Amino acid sequence: MTTFHVMAGADSSFVRPVVRKIGVADIMDALSLGWNDFREKPSHYVFLCLIYPLAGVFLMVWSSGANLLPLLFPLMSGFALLGPLAAIGLYEISRRRERGEDSSWRHAFSVLKSPALPSIIAVGFLLFVLFISWLLVAQAIYTAYFGDVAPTSISSFLNEVLTTPQGMALILWGNLAGFLFAVVVLATTVVAFPLLLDRDVGAVAAIDTSVRATLANPVPVALWGLIVAALLVIGTIPIFAGLAVIMPILGHATWHLYRKLVAPDISIRSPRRIDDLTNGQA
Repeated sequence: MTTFHVMAGADSSFVRPVVRKIGVADIMDALSLGWNDFREKPSHYVFLCLIYPLAGVFLMVWSSGANLLPLLFPLMSGFALLGPLAAIGLYEISRRRERGEDSSWRHAFSVLKSPALPSIIAVGFLLFVLFISWLLVAQAIYTAYFGDVAPTSISSFLNEVLTTPQGMALILWGNLAGFLFAVVVLATTVVAFPLLLDRDVGAVAAIDTSVRATLANPVPVALWGLIVAALLVIGTIPIFAGLAVIMPILGHATWHLYRKLVAPDISIRSPRRIDDLTNGQA
């Protein structure tokens, strides 16, 4: 029964969440609303998100000091694959603020009391599997061009990657593989975690809704993914400190994007009503 609940949610007869069609303007509006939420109590959100840049610095130091330089970039970029899970506390704060409830930073941990926590863990485990898979693929690509011998220093590693044909090929195929992993994560989780916080629909329904939202809005969702990637890159300067601001803004914006992509939880009884909701006329 526990497994069934995780997969199907609290109510197996639950109507599939209805996906709306949105435009590029909605993406920009979600970012604007995310920025407004951040300005409301920025100190709380910076505090919450300091763990993200600190984790980035730790990964950089650890990989450099343990002869794991080939995995430095995959670790840093792949860590973003876990971003949707890392920001889940911010979704909860946005949800509470939307309802007019106390939205102080301690309520980010209210996620631990969510009835959908098992489903959240299940989707989070999927992200973790994708993260590990990305590291294995990145290592395999490096080994294919440079063998099993680790570089002896940062300078020799950069020289191999930036000035040799093998290095150029590594950059090309590595970025292509990373792009494919990012697309999978975006398509399967663009609204999954906010939806699970909002409604206990189960892991399968949350992923299904994210995929349907992506297919129904390929251009806006692709733009959202590009914006997230660009802001995360900007946030790494200097030494990941900017992520303490970028992460909370994106976290809040993701909640507002969810509100735009998924229609409110109401009973749907007629095809006409479904069409109206799908076209954003609810």
